[in-house]
Amino acid sequence: MSAPPLSVYVHWPYCARVCPYCDFNVTRARGGDEPAALAQAILADLAGQARLIGPRRLASLFLGGGTPSLMPPDAIAAILATARRLWPTTEAVEVTLEANPADGAGFAAIAAAGVNRLSLGVQSLDDAALAFLGRDHDAATARRALDAALGLFPRVSIDLIYARPGQTPAAWARELGEAATLGAGHLSPYQLTIEEKTAFGRAARRGTLTPIGEDLGAALYDATQDVLGAAGFDAYEVSNHARSPADRARHNLAGWRGDDYLGAGPGAHGRLTTAEGRVATLGARRAGDYIDRVRRTGVGLAEQTRLSAREAAIERLLMGLRTREGVPWAALAPLGLRPHAPVVAELADGGWVEAGPAALVATAAGRRVLDHITGRLATAEEGALQHAG
Repeated sequence: MSAPPLSVYVHWPYCARVCPYCDFNVTRARGGDEPAALAQAILADLAGQARLIGPRRLASLFLGGGTPSLMPPDAIAAILATARRLWPTTEAVEVTLEANPADGAGFAAIAAAGVNRLSLGVQSLDDAALAFLGRDHDAATARRALDAALGLFPRVSIDLIYARPGQTPAAWARELGEAATLGAGHLSPYQLTIEEKTAFGRAARRGTLTPIGEDLGAALYDATQDVLGAAGFDAYEVSNHARSPADRARHNLAGWRGDDYLGAGPGAHGRLTTAEGRVATLGARRAGDYIDRVRRTGVGLAEQTRLSAREAAIERLLMGLRTREGVPWAALAPLGLRPHAPVVAELADGGWVEAGPAALVATAAGRRVLDHITGRLATAEEGALQHAG
């Protein structure tokens, strides 16, 4: 039997500056010896975790952060070579790296290191918006970086942030429409969320930043679907649009489908299927702690938590309903969900979901209120038990 596929996520936490909206596990790059030590620790962690999970087949590698375009190209090449050695495959492997447009001068070396898909953090094509978002590039730099990326990488994705204070659907439609013409086969427009522990979160508590309301957010979401649909992009996931199936993010699809992925690097998450069941892993968050843990134990994992069948099913529901393909019924069995379950029938009658023979799928209307839909579905069995009691 062929070894099961494995996606690998590597987290590089360093950034030239920390954006005011970012709540990821990041830190400002300050040089010194730590980055080189971290690169070596990641290689050792990959080898250590490979010993824990047994034979697998590498399907994708994603270098995220942070700003992995700050990573030395020889470290990128070493990580890819190590992953290929640990999990051999004869199939093509998607290798994605998240890049800052300000790092465009290094794109050729990144491509030479083996990256074949670049995810470019454009975030906006408006200079005022980029300044508000705390980015270290302007729109002209973003366009130059995208032109360079399109000449070097077989596949390119653009990240954009919308639902900014003061933004109108008409202005967003114009900006997004321009982005759709720039040549990338994949666009990921994300609504700005104000997270509590970020600079924007502190500004919101002080009253110096006011998030947009739900109605405007819904209008901006609808504008996103309309503009990208008209431009030939398929919304195969709530925040991800591709010109063709070949342009879809295979690494992200693996996570949405509940496939196994291994996390290496400070604060990196993983989900692995073992003989004991589904296991959630988490790397030590601080780079120094992660390096020390790898040195002492052979792996950088601070947590390894076995998920119950119900917990694993809820994760599958939350991730899978974001996609156009939905979630197979077999994966939802621990939640008591089936095509004719009362809550499913009610949501289907309301036009929020489709209960097909093979899978549960959120409709376009359902994806607009996905938190509500998944909340109803995830707690349906508990409510039925309480009612029966």
